[in-house]
Amino acid sequence: MGDRDSDERGLRLRARLRALYHGASPTAVRFRYGIIVIDLAIIAFFIAAPLMRQHGLTFYLVDYAVAAFLGLDLAARAVAHGDLKAWLKKPIVWMDLFVLATLLFPAWLFNFGFLRVLRLWTVIHSEFFWRTVGRRYDDTRVEQITRAASTLVTFIFVVTGFVYSSFAGRHEGINGYVDALYFTVTSLTTTGYGDVTLPGAWGKLLSIAVMLGGVSLFIGLIQSILRPHKVNFPCPCCGLMRHDPDAVHCKACGQVLNIPNDND
Repeated sequence: MGDRDSDERGLRLRARLRALYHGASPTAVRFRYGIIVIDLAIIAFFIAAPLMRQHGLTFYLVDYAVAAFLGLDLAARAVAHGDLKAWLKKPIVWMDLFVLATLLFPAWLFNFGFLRVLRLWTVIHSEFFWRTVGRRYDDTRVEQITRAASTLVTFIFVVTGFVYSSFAGRHEGINGYVDALYFTVTSLTTTGYGDVTLPGAWGKLLSIAVMLGGVSLFIGLIQSILRPHKVNFPCPCCGLMRHDPDAVHCKACGQVLNIPNDND
């Protein structure tokens, strides 16, 4: 009897969490808005963390509070998903789990703390975000541009954090977080003023990687802005996913398509 009651409570909890994380009711939408607002505040904390670390106890209290929220959120998402194995196969989940590990063990994983900013990428690229904040822009040019821009911003702050944690105080040109950000932006845009450079072969290789990565991401962002918009609609015959919004036939096989629009 006790096991049956326990199973029923578990099913009710799963149903409630599924309704909150995946439902369309006003309560579910407000709940997801709240989660996203907190997520954005947490990302701001991650970006400012190198500057806040000197505050000692206050920093660690905020750090563990963020860890508690992120842990509860991940646990709730896992329960709401239902299939734990399938949920764990998602790369975004593993990124969030690693971010959680850096929060739980800040003293041991401090050198990997710059990877916490990946949370920005996981939030903007999640269906959770686009079903809530961006539901009217889902599968539109706005979504493509936002995803490309978030990838570029994430890249900038991940590299900045890496440069800061690896070279600040050890190299004359990098004295603080702003110097690391300055180096990243000048390298990424290939401006290369030359007043801040990294020493040795590894510094040169990192500079090359930042330049190549930055150019690639800038091109991706420009392409998402300028190229013709396409929608996701699988062709029932050949399976081609991307089509023009007003396409009548599939370009690959000629199959007649029935792509819904806003008036349908």
